[in-house]
Amino acid sequence: MQAHLKIVIMAFIQKDKVFSKKWFISYSLITLGSFILAVGFVFFISPHKIVPGGVYGIAIVVHYITKGIFSFAPNGLPIGLGGLILNIPLTIIGIKVLGPRFGVKTIVGFVLSSVFMDLITYLRPVGDAPLVADVLLSCIFGGALIGFGLGLIFKSRATSGGSDIIAMIIAKYTKLPLGQLMILVDSCIVLLALIVFKDWKIPLYSWLVIFVTGKVIDMVLEGVNYDKTLFIVTDKYEDIRKKIIFDLNRGGTMILGKGMYNNKEKSIIYTVVNRRELSILESYIHRIDPDAFLTVINANEILGKGFKSLKEKVESEIE
Repeated sequence: MQAHLKIVIMAFIQKDKVFSKKWFISYSLITLGSFILAVGFVFFISPHKIVPGGVYGIAIVVHYITKGIFSFAPNGLPIGLGGLILNIPLTIIGIKVLGPRFGVKTIVGFVLSSVFMDLITYLRPVGDAPLVADVLLSCIFGGALIGFGLGLIFKSRATSGGSDIIAMIIAKYTKLPLGQLMILVDSCIVLLALIVFKDWKIPLYSWLVIFVTGKVIDMVLEGVNYDKTLFIVTDKYEDIRKKIIFDLNRGGTMILGKGMYNNKEKSIIYTVVNRRELSILESYIHRIDPDAFLTVINANEILGKGFKSLKEKVESEIE
């Protein structure tokens, strides 16, 4: 018992220095993210009975099937309270099975999310009324708000807890990929909504919300980047090199290669440019070497000279 208690206490140890700059930034992100997530659920998702996975998806199902059952909650068990009731035991089980990897930030995150959900619902004139009647619009904007809120929480190095913990536990014993398991767990929760509400539109809309949420989380964590990575195979590599260096004021790397068809040696140019520079470079290459071969790749993040500094990136991270 004492050993287990020690593990639980260790899990809640705060690594950030209290009241430091990083501490304020971290908990500001968690608070703001939790509030935005709650707004997404209360105004757009739960009023339409959309179930986008996770413990709050289960809480939405429980909320609607418990209407008229509890005297203290005649309109159904509050969604925030339901999520909190599910999150607490899941977190304890996660600590016991997976070890003390869930910090106090995660606890603060799901507690604030639950409190904000029920507080906003309580303060609204009609708690279960959707902000807009159009379900598709609600899915898009609700998913975007939930994704933005979760993205801010993830930036603080907290996690969403909940169903993610179930996926982690299954991954530990099955060795299956965690990402696939998280999708599987959320899909099972979505199908639970289909069984309960007996409406095929609900899981279809729910998967749309999951998709939008995931895309917005990626945008928040990685940023919106319009830089392009180029691999250029050409016989006019010297002219293109000069264009990149002296006209576009960019750098690059020359890679020596060999053609697979004729074994002829080739010079491959590797460089990174923005969208405007890409257009200029493509026009120039087409003019001097129409037979050049280009591979253009979206660059999610570029670190180094001429772009964001790796040092700035590391120093800006919140531990």
